[in-house]
Amino acid sequence: MSTSVAQPPVRKVKGTKPFIPDLVYFEPGALEYEKGKRIMEWVTSQNIPYQMTTSHNRITNLPGETEQEKYRMAKRTLVVGVRKTLKFDQSKPSAEYAIPISTGCMGHCHYCYLQTTLGAKPYVRVYVNTEEIIEAAKGYIEERKPEITRFEAACTSDPVGLEHITENLSDLIRFMADEEYGRLRFVTKYHHVDPLLNIKHNGHTRIRFSVNSDYVIKNFEPATSRFEERIEAAGKIAHAGYPLGFIIAPIIWYDGWQEGYAELLQKLADTLPEEATKDLTFEMIQHRFTKTAKATIEKRYPKTKLEMDIEKRKMKWGRWGQYKYVYKDDQQDALREFITERIFEHFPLANIDYFT
Repeated sequence: MSTSVAQPPVRKVKGTKPFIPDLVYFEPGALEYEKGKRIMEWVTSQNIPYQMTTSHNRITNLPGETEQEKYRMAKRTLVVGVRKTLKFDQSKPSAEYAIPISTGCMGHCHYCYLQTTLGAKPYVRVYVNTEEIIEAAKGYIEERKPEITRFEAACTSDPVGLEHITENLSDLIRFMADEEYGRLRFVTKYHHVDPLLNIKHNGHTRIRFSVNSDYVIKNFEPATSRFEERIEAAGKIAHAGYPLGFIIAPIIWYDGWQEGYAELLQKLADTLPEEATKDLTFEMIQHRFTKTAKATIEKRYPKTKLEMDIEKRKMKWGRWGQYKYVYKDDQQDALREFITERIFEHFPLANIDYFT
C-alpha cells in the first residue's frame, strides 16, 4: 500500500504594488498645466489627502514625532510642481545631461546617494511642465549636432515608479523617437513598465534595470521590486524592441560576494529571453559613501548591515566638493575582474560601459 506524502503549500509571493502616496502637495502653478490638472483628478479619485504649497522646494510640518518617522512619511509624500530651472546638470559617465522630470524616490535603499544630495528634502517631487523641459532638451541637442546627445532621466529619481501618475517617461520617449541626434536613458528598480511597451521609440531610448546579488537586494533595497520582477520586466522591454541594459550597483564586498555575483549573472542568463541578450550593456558602480552620507544613513537606518568603515577604504575626490570613500585598489581590481569575466561568460556580445 503506497502512501502519498503531503506537499507543503506553495507560498505565493505578493507582487510589488505601484506607488500610492499617503499625502500630496500641489504648487498652485502646477494646476495651470494639463498634466497638473490630470494628476489632481487622479489624487481625488484615489481619495488621497492633498494640500497646497507655495514651493515644491519647501515642504514643512510633515507628520511624525521623530526624525525617522518624518523621513518615512516624506518617502510617502508626493509633491507636484513646476520645474523652474531648465539648465540641465551634466550626468557623466552615463550621459551628457540629466533631464529633470522628477526628484526623490519612494525606495528605501540604504546606500543611496540621494540620502545626502537631497538632504532635508527626501519627499518625491514630479514636474508637470514637460513641454518646457523638452524644449530645453531640444536646445542642448541643437548645440551638439552632429554629435549624439544622451539624456539620463533617472539621476535623482526612479521615474518608472512614478509613470502611472505622471506619464513623463512616455512623453520623453515619444519626443526622442523623432530626434536624429537625441537619445534617452533611464534606470529603474521597479517592474511597472507596461505603460511603455507600445510606445513608438525607434530604438532611441535605452532602458536599464538596476540589479544586484540576492544578499544586497534583501538587506539594502527595501520598498523596491523583487529581482524576479525586474528580470521579467527586462524581458518585456527587450520584446518591445528597446535597447536594454543592466547596472550592477552598488557592488558590495561582503563574505561570499563571489558566489553572490556569480549567481546574479547566472540568473540573468537563465531568465532573459534571447532577444534581450542582443545589444546588451552593463554598467558597474562600486559602493562608495561620504562622511555626510555615513552619518545620515546610520541615523535613518540604525540597524543597517551596510559596511562603512573609513579605515578599510580609499579616499577619492568627488565632483560635489567632498571626499568619498571607495574600495582599495586590490579590492576594486578583484571585483571588476571577477564580475567582468562572469558577464562575458554568459553574454559574450555585451558591452561594459564603465566600472567606477
